[in-house]
Amino acid sequence: MTQSERIERDFTARDNEEQQAFLQQTWCDNCQAADLGMHTPIEYEIEGTIFVEGRCSRCGEPVYTELTDDDI
Repeated sequence: MTQSERIERDFTARDNEEQQAFLQQTWCDNCQAADLGMHTPIEYEIEGTIFVEGRCSRCGEPVYTELTDDDI
């Protein structure tokens, strides 16, 4: 396995409060607006960086949250 491979993670393993924060505190590049929310989240890691990816609750376009050390 190379470092650039995507490693699937279990978003539902996070506690409910943390899940809700990630689902609600979003930025949509398409809508150019914050905190519209996301649905259908998946969590994965690439080269040591963790991402939560879902769909914007307003327009349905992909939204991504990159987790920093402060988030973990």
